[in-house]
Amino acid sequence: MIVLGIHAGHDSSTAIIKDGKILADVQEERFNRIKHSNNVPLKAIDYCLHVGGLNNINEVDYISFSWRSNPQTINAIFGLKRNEKLKTKIARKLVKSFFGKSFGVKNIKLPVYYPDYTLINKSKYINNDHHLVHAASVYYTRKSNDRCLIFTIDGAGDGTSTAVWLAEGNEIRLLQKYFREASIGWAYSVVTEGLHWIHGDGEGKTMGLAPYGNYNNCRGVLDSFFPVFKDSELIQNSKLGHSSFWTEDGTTQFHFEEAKIVEELIIKYGREDIAAEAQRVLEETTMNFIFGWAKKMKIKKIGCAGGIFLNVKLNQRIWNSRKDIIEEQNIYPNPGDSGLAVGAALLQYYRHVDFKGSPIDNLYMGPEYNNEEIEKILKIRKLQYEYVENPAKKAAEFLADNKIVAWFQGRMESGPRALGNRSILMSPLKAENKDIINAWVKFREGFRPFCPSLLYEKREDYLDDCRDEFFMITSFDVTNKKREAIPAVVHVDGTVRPQMVRKSDNPKYWDLINEFGKITGEYIILNTSFNVMGEPIVNHPKEAIKCFFDSGLDYLFLGNFLLKK
Repeated sequence: MIVLGIHAGHDSSTAIIKDGKILADVQEERFNRIKHSNNVPLKAIDYCLHVGGLNNINEVDYISFSWRSNPQTINAIFGLKRNEKLKTKIARKLVKSFFGKSFGVKNIKLPVYYPDYTLINKSKYINNDHHLVHAASVYYTRKSNDRCLIFTIDGAGDGTSTAVWLAEGNEIRLLQKYFREASIGWAYSVVTEGLHWIHGDGEGKTMGLAPYGNYNNCRGVLDSFFPVFKDSELIQNSKLGHSSFWTEDGTTQFHFEEAKIVEELIIKYGREDIAAEAQRVLEETTMNFIFGWAKKMKIKKIGCAGGIFLNVKLNQRIWNSRKDIIEEQNIYPNPGDSGLAVGAALLQYYRHVDFKGSPIDNLYMGPEYNNEEIEKILKIRKLQYEYVENPAKKAAEFLADNKIVAWFQGRMESGPRALGNRSILMSPLKAENKDIINAWVKFREGFRPFCPSLLYEKREDYLDDCRDEFFMITSFDVTNKKREAIPAVVHVDGTVRPQMVRKSDNPKYWDLINEFGKITGEYIILNTSFNVMGEPIVNHPKEAIKCFFDSGLDYLFLGNFLLKK
């Protein structure tokens, strides 16, 4: 069975699975170079069909969509009927009967130079509830099918902002859902907007700034934005007003008037303290909701999906706070909307096949380029380069010499994190390296932290109370003996957001870290995404070359080829 999963909206994406195995998963932004692109993912669809070995859209068994209804562009692409309410249909018929044609209706149709994706059998196309798809993404990537609670929390989708589900076997059953009255995601994003960062993009900045502030200086000033839960019950609604939106350069941003209140609070209390208070309320609100339901249902295994779970500090608090209540915490490694394509595909697949557990080993599910393709690109650009037999060893030597290395290997990662195939690397041994990369390469705020990649075998040397973490989705406290040894990757609050690297998942990257460890004694490196601020992670070698020459990078490895400045 082949299922194509599609999400169109913020972070549009496409995934393809065959007999339960994820063959490809990619965001449209990686192709059109518009960060958080909400375009219909035509290029991503084309790539996924290619990876699946399909010549025609009608060769798939199902197309599974991440919303209950379709935008007109989706209907046009697949040849589906327009989703219209009865009143709209009647009005359209009346206008046509009087004037002989319809007014005010855009006739959306793909140009002839696009592939023909018209479905012969329209029943192959399946609409799904947005939050159910989020729930499916984390449940159907667990290692087992035993009973667990699934929590899906984001801004809003299909009339839901916050929900809890009971999952077991093949079934995911809704227990409770809330809309805007309990949108934890929107509340945190209002603070992000008030800090003058983009709603739906800058929330990671708010999280990164929070440890520099003291919430006790302004405790309670943001409480009205957030809902209040006592145990499993909502006892106070969020007092956020209605949202507005702004579409620009292929992305859509939501906005709230309350962001102006945040601006005033920042003037009074300062940016750092407001960010700290936002993080505090986010954590306490979410933990009250999760722990309340876990106690009520007497279930100690949970799964988490939805954009709010990109907040790694929140995920750490959930894991560390109540081990008497939570003994297993699964977080889908791409929990925001870009992970919906996989969720939609898996949801439809397991409507037909028994689910017994299917954990994800890695997220290397995007395009790759071999040495022959790379060298052709280098020659066309008349660049000087050299072939390196062992790029991992050479790169480790550069890192030990405190150089900044761009690393482009194998298949591109899915989701927002660079995991060693589209990465910028540097030694973590000098504190100033964080400032160097922020200023010379990423061109972003100086407080922004960087993540480490470390050998899986060495995880307990560096991390306290850790569990397996391969996707940088949870932060952990650094052991006392290592905090001063790796200052460039330790945040001001003594935490790191790590990627544990197993040789079986990424042999070349594992070798690089191991070679660095042989030279320096530390089996850990600084790893950040291969891009500059405001741009998607690089996908194609030509984008890697552009980023290399347009920033303060010292070396670039493209497959086995090395470029220097």
